[in-house]
Amino acid sequence: MSFKSDIEIAQSTKMLNIWEVAESLGIERGCVEPYTNYKAKIDCVNLKDIDRRPDGKLVLVTAITPTPAGEGKTTTTVGLADALRKIGKKSIVALREPSLGPVFGVKGGAAGGGYAQVVPMEDINLHFTGDIHAIGAANNLLAAMIDNHIHFGNSLNIDVRRITWRRCVDMNDRQLRFVVDGLGGRANGTPREDGYDITVASEIMATLCLSSGISDLKERLSRIVIGYTFDEKPVTAGDLKAQGAMAALLKDALKPNLVQTLEHTPAFIHGGPFANIAHGCNSVVATKLALKLGEYAVTEAGFGADLGAEKFFDIKCRIAGLKPNAVVIVATVRALKHHGGAAKGELNEENLEALEKGLPNLLQHVENVTNVFKVPVVVAINRFPADTEAELKLIEDKCKELGVNVALSEVWAKGGEGGIELAKEVVRLCGRENDFDFTYDVNLSIKEKLDAIAKRIYRADDVVLVDQAPKQLKQLEALGYGNLPICVAKTQYSFSDDPKLLGAPRNFKITVRNLKVSAGAGFIVALTGEIMTIPGLPKVPAAEKIDVDENGRISGLF
Repeated sequence: MSFKSDIEIAQSTKMLNIWEVAESLGIERGCVEPYTNYKAKIDCVNLKDIDRRPDGKLVLVTAITPTPAGEGKTTTTVGLADALRKIGKKSIVALREPSLGPVFGVKGGAAGGGYAQVVPMEDINLHFTGDIHAIGAANNLLAAMIDNHIHFGNSLNIDVRRITWRRCVDMNDRQLRFVVDGLGGRANGTPREDGYDITVASEIMATLCLSSGISDLKERLSRIVIGYTFDEKPVTAGDLKAQGAMAALLKDALKPNLVQTLEHTPAFIHGGPFANIAHGCNSVVATKLALKLGEYAVTEAGFGADLGAEKFFDIKCRIAGLKPNAVVIVATVRALKHHGGAAKGELNEENLEALEKGLPNLLQHVENVTNVFKVPVVVAINRFPADTEAELKLIEDKCKELGVNVALSEVWAKGGEGGIELAKEVVRLCGRENDFDFTYDVNLSIKEKLDAIAKRIYRADDVVLVDQAPKQLKQLEALGYGNLPICVAKTQYSFSDDPKLLGAPRNFKITVRNLKVSAGAGFIVALTGEIMTIPGLPKVPAAEKIDVDENGRISGLF
C-alpha cells in the first residue's frame, strides 16, 4: 500500500457542503455566513434559544511535554471526536486556528494528521477566514494611533521610553524582535525603540478569545494598557479612543468558524493564541457554542499540560465559568523514551530503561490534573508501529498505580475507528462528578500565584524575580492589577524554564524577568527564562517544501 501524506489524504476526501454541516447541528440558515462551500462563520447572536439549551460535556485534550518525536495532540482531539460519533454521541471539535509562523517554520500544517484531520486543511493552515489578519490589523491600528498621538502634541503625556505596545506580524521573523523606527525627520514621527510580536501572541488575540460578545470585546479593548506617562500612570487604548475602530475590524473575527473533520464531524476552529506565550486555547465563544450544540465538546490546549492545560483551567475556565468533565493526556512511547535520554535515532528500538526514566514526565502531568485540578484523566497512547507490547504494558502499569486508565489511540491510521476505546473511557469519565479546582486563589498576591504555579505544577523550588520584574510587580499591584490570573510565558520543552531539562526535573528555580499586564485579556504575563514573543524560522523552514501548481493545488503542507 502506498503511503499518502496528510495533505494527499485531505485532498482525496469528499467534503460535505458547509450548509449540510450546519444543518446537522440545527443551526438556522440565517446564522450561517459561508466562506466558500466548505467553511463558514456562525452568527451566534441570532441563534434561537441558544442560551436556554443545556450544556454538553467538556473534554480537554492535552499532552506530555513536547519533544521532537511528536505527540499528536490535535490528531487525537479530532480522532476522539470522530470516535465519539461512532459510538452514538453527538460530538463537536473546538480547536485553535494555526498561525502562519509555525506553518512555514518547523511544524508545517496544524490541522491534525493522517485520517484524523479537519478540512479544508489548506485553507485552515493558510488564510482561512482572515481572523488572524484582522487581529493583526487591529493591533497595528492601535500602534499607529499611539505614535500619531505623540506626533500631534502628546496630550496624554506618554513617555516614549515606556510604551509597552508592540506591532505584530503573523510570521516567524527574528529580525523584527527589536527595531528603531520614526527615523527620517520630524514628518516621519518620533524616533524610538520598538519591536514586533507574532500576531498570535498579541493581546488582541487573547482578548478576542476571552470575550463573550461584541460589547465585552469593546470593553476589554478599552482596558488595554499601551504604556505609561512620565509620572508612571498607565495609558489605555480607551484613553486614545481606539476601541471602537479596533472592534469594527474585529466584528467578523469574533464569529466562530465552522468546518468539518474527514468523517464530517462538525468543528469550530476559532482563535489561536500560543500556549508558550499566551493562554493557548481557542475562543470562549466557540467552546460555549460547541457545548450548547453537542453532547460532547472536545477541545485542546497547546503544548504540554503544564502550559496549555494549566492556562485552560486557571485562565479560560475561571474567566468563562467553564467546568471540564474529563481530560485526555496524549503521550507516545517514542517521546517518553526521548525524555528518558534515548537518542532520536534510537526511538524505534525497544528500550524499557529509557522509557522508565521518561515516564515521570507523563506521571507528573497526570498527577497535576488529578490532584491539583481534580479532574478525571485518561492517558491516550498515540501508537506507533515500532511500539512493543512490553513498552505499552509498562506505561499502563505505571498509570494504573495512579488510578488512571490507558487507551491506545490509532486514529492517525484508522480515523474514528481507531479511537473507540478512548471514546468509551472518556464517556465513562464524563459520567463521574468531579471537584474541579484551580491552582491558586486569584486574590493572592502576584508572587504567591507565581509560587503556586511553579511549585504545584512545575515542581520548582522557588520563583526568582530579576531585572525589572521586582519593580514591575510592585507597580502592578499598586495600580490594582494584583488580583488577575497569571499567564506564564515559558519554554514548552521542559517543566522548567530551561528547555534542556527533560523528564520531570527537580531542584530548580523559575526565573521571571518581566511582568506585564494584559488588562484587556484579563491576566498578567510573566516572561520566564529566554522565551521570545516572536520566533525565528529554523535553518530549513517548512516553507521550502510548500508549493502550488498551475491548477491551484497546494503541496508540501503536512
